[in-house]
Amino acid sequence: MTAPLYWQTEGEGSDLVLIHGWGMNGAVWQPIVEQLSADYKVHTVDLSGYGHSAELGSADFDQMVTQVLAQAPEKAAWLGWSLGGLIATQAALVAPDRITQLITVASSPRFSADKGWRGIKSIVLSQFTEQLKQDFTLTVERFMALQAMGSPNAKQDIKQVKNAVFSRPVPNQEALATGLSILADIDLRDTISQLSMPVCRMYGRLDGLVPIKVAHDMDDVIPNSTKIIFDSASHAPFISHSTEFIAELRSFLNLHNK
Repeated sequence: MTAPLYWQTEGEGSDLVLIHGWGMNGAVWQPIVEQLSADYKVHTVDLSGYGHSAELGSADFDQMVTQVLAQAPEKAAWLGWSLGGLIATQAALVAPDRITQLITVASSPRFSADKGWRGIKSIVLSQFTEQLKQDFTLTVERFMALQAMGSPNAKQDIKQVKNAVFSRPVPNQEALATGLSILADIDLRDTISQLSMPVCRMYGRLDGLVPIKVAHDMDDVIPNSTKIIFDSASHAPFISHSTEFIAELRSFLNLHNK
């Protein structure tokens, strides 16, 4: 039996699942959950090894997808940020009847750079892995700084994320290392075109982890999807540009509400 992940549910309306990124936890969504819960029943989760699910330890990519699917609402729109976008996408591929709409934020079907594909250089991920062994708190803080890079409110954004994330137990170190391996190895480019539900892809033009070229390259991979680019945002547009983000999200969800 799958051990229960930590979930929080707020609001009333159609179900909306929010999945956090690497090094984070469900608390990162708190600033927008307050607004979204006025119209939606919002479910946030701490993935295995993170936040209040830290004691569950590390899980590989397929296990993470299985765990969230096992405990998520029977039918819901799923929104995944960064690493969470990979998990939400894979869930939509293996259980398309469960996911009514898919929204990915600052995410990519392949995060690591490849021939002709923009992404995070392997040496950067290797450095993060080594730094985790020495000081994982500092490493996570550096990752937060990368996420806010380029944002006009970078210092404020970093403080907001840190306050939310560190309000919960620190991540399991093995889970952090596994997460970096997922970012380095997972490649959904060959299967993502099979998605059958409405798909919305959101990006920050200044994102240093998911280059804006990925947003344009994906137009050919999922031609019927909706692409939204926040011109002044980096890797966390739902924090740096929350008002615009919520407006775009509501518009997409309402347009495709079944």
